[in-house]
Amino acid sequence: NAAPQVQPPAPAQPRAQPQAQPPARPEPQPQPQPQAGPQSQPLPQSSAPWAAQVHDLARQGQRPEPRRGQDRGRGQIPGRIPGQGPGPGNAAADLVVPWRPPAADPFGSALSQERPGGLLRRFAARVIDTVVTAAVVGSAAVPLGSAAYQHAKDKVDAARLTGRTVKVWLIDGTTGVQLGAVLVVAIGAGLLLEVLPTVKWGRTVGKKLVGLRVLDVESQLPPGFGASLRRWLTHAVPDLLVIGVVGLAWCLFDRPWKQCLHDKAARTFVAGS
Repeated sequence: NAAPQVQPPAPAQPRAQPQAQPPARPEPQPQPQPQAGPQSQPLPQSSAPWAAQVHDLARQGQRPEPRRGQDRGRGQIPGRIPGQGPGPGNAAADLVVPWRPPAADPFGSALSQERPGGLLRRFAARVIDTVVTAAVVGSAAVPLGSAAYQHAKDKVDAARLTGRTVKVWLIDGTTGVQLGAVLVVAIGAGLLLEVLPTVKWGRTVGKKLVGLRVLDVESQLPPGFGASLRRWLTHAVPDLLVIGVVGLAWCLFDRPWKQCLHDKAARTFVAGS
């Protein structure tokens, strides 16, 4: 038998170099599809008045009461319903809560109130007003009073010439008209110089010169015509009877507004500006 021939091994082929692959481009991630928000329902048209519609919308937009254990009002926007974000698609979140005025501040109102004026300035104002009123009334009272006096004197002289004892009435039609005219002038001067300026500006000529004003105790505004008239009468009539000093002296002991009796009657006080 012939021995098997051994063939020489074939020469090794050179290993092929791997070709450079281009860098793989990252595939785009699928974009999440936006979820459609809740479609806003058109608000029903109502024939109710505008104020009633606002009231109904405010009631619909009220916040629900938080449960026990939850924070009340933390992280919430005033005027919006909790759990709903802003957006044009949320009609309930866009409702506006009606505005409410802030509560009155007692300390601020106390600071804004007027303070009573000084007694010396009030006395100076009263003197000036008395002089001005007396000058106006005197310009009419002096000639009318002189005429009334002369008429009464002529009647007395005529009675003496008769040689008899006769009764002479000093107040007759002539003197009554003249004295009535003086009274009308006095009342008119009081209305024009005291009452009307107090109603219009809260001050008379004398109070304007010394920087004072007459104000209502509650409203802190000039008093009305009725209160101003009552205030003038309650100090003018006692002044004629020479007892007005009692009402004027009342302000020395009155607190806190330092009111005279005529201020008590009209519920006013004299404020310093």
